[in-house]
Amino acid sequence: MIITKPRDWQRILRNLEEVGARSVFLMGCGQCATVVHTGGEKELLQAKAVLEQHGHTVTGWAVGDVTCHLGGTRLETRKRSGDIEAADAVVVLACGAGVQTVADSVRKPVFPGLESAFLGNVIRHGVFEERCQMCGDCVLDRTAGICPVTTCPKGLLNGPCGGMWDGKCEVLRDRECTHVRIRARLAEQGRSRAGAVPPKDHSRKQKPGAVNLRDAGEGGDRP
Repeated sequence: MIITKPRDWQRILRNLEEVGARSVFLMGCGQCATVVHTGGEKELLQAKAVLEQHGHTVTGWAVGDVTCHLGGTRLETRKRSGDIEAADAVVVLACGAGVQTVADSVRKPVFPGLESAFLGNVIRHGVFEERCQMCGDCVLDRTAGICPVTTCPKGLLNGPCGGMWDGKCEVLRDRECTHVRIRARLAEQGRSRAGAVPPKDHSRKQKPGAVNLRDAGEGGDRP
């Protein structure tokens, strides 16, 4: 789940001003942004009201099924081509991947209406936590399924920092230290750490990442 948060409206309005946009088409996302209440129908209507309060005309709006899906987004924008052509710019309430997909699908200036925050686990309805940074060099086999890269504010791999006190994190005082949790889970499972976790191999996380399952046969072309 890609967790997003609203972008500062002053930045959005400034973007529109920079290209002289008076009319705007709004695009949301029916998946992540709808679930986290940043880019569904309700939020698009709220954005429409804000834009109109600032003198902009909203030519239309749409909630894409999965806005980061290029084929689906191109189909959706073709369906709404009249409204999009009537607009000077498009504002997208979706993650950065969704914004770029819309930008690849239309000829108008496209601007983000949200900030992409993190890849989130759904803890329960309306509660999300960051637990993976998609680093490409996973250490969960060594750390009992708890990621220290993400859940330790300092990203320490092999034990707590000197500021850990009474099992609590030095930075996030209300949270249990990640390495205390790792040790407890390993002990609960009758395991011990199989040596030190080596330094991260950052070369394994090359940007931009790509996977092609169509041209590489079974298993695909994996990074």
